[in-house]
Amino acid sequence: MKVDVSREAQPTDIPEDALPPAIILVEPQLADNIGATARAMLNCGLLDLRLVAPRDGWPNEAAIPMASGALEVLDRARCYPTLREAVADLHRLYASTARHRDMVIHELTPRHMARKIHRDAAEGQRSGILFGRERIGLTNDEVSRCDALVVAPLNPIFTSLNLAQAVLLLSWEWRQILDETPEKQLITPDTHPATRENLSSFLDRLEISLEETQFFRIESMRPAIWRKILSFLQRAELTEQDVRILHGILSALEGKRLSPPPRSS
Repeated sequence: MKVDVSREAQPTDIPEDALPPAIILVEPQLADNIGATARAMLNCGLLDLRLVAPRDGWPNEAAIPMASGALEVLDRARCYPTLREAVADLHRLYASTARHRDMVIHELTPRHMARKIHRDAAEGQRSGILFGRERIGLTNDEVSRCDALVVAPLNPIFTSLNLAQAVLLLSWEWRQILDETPEKQLITPDTHPATRENLSSFLDRLEISLEETQFFRIESMRPAIWRKILSFLQRAELTEQDVRILHGILSALEGKRLSPPPRSS
């Protein structure tokens, strides 16, 4: 049986010199979980999936629905009979686990692991992240082959993650080191941020309108009130479209103010 991935190759935005980590699943039981893992990996730009003795064999078409289109990861996936063979080309190996072990071993947070993988990659060293069986995780013998444990600081009274969640959590931390997305940005698909001149023109008109309607009732408080108005309008990050709408509101209000009062019946 062969996984059908006849389509254009899916691109990834991860540069090759970043040496993305391999994701190694030890004796995964369900093909559904392999598919969900592939989806989580491609979310973060990872493609190197290695399977150690999957219970139901590989390839397995049952993984396709849960992959939700991440078929390139499934197509590239390599299957190995033993863990030793699966990790033979790697320089560093990290064991993902939800519990502490009774052994002397470094224990890292996912963020620290991610930084270390990137530092090692800069020196040409390739890393892998090991995930255990859905029901019992990794054995101590398997963990002892790793350089460090990776334990996510989750709610201490409930640390349970399914396999794909664990893969996504660690993969996401690795990706964030590369990510340059602004922490905050104004999305303006049909307009542009207002220029200072756009905004100043509106503010001049607004101030005149407020004077004409005697909004500033106490002259001594006028400067402070006007500064507050300026402040919240600046914080609003107005677009050109917003300013046009505000001009339209003023025009409507000014027209209503200048209209003659309705005749009494």
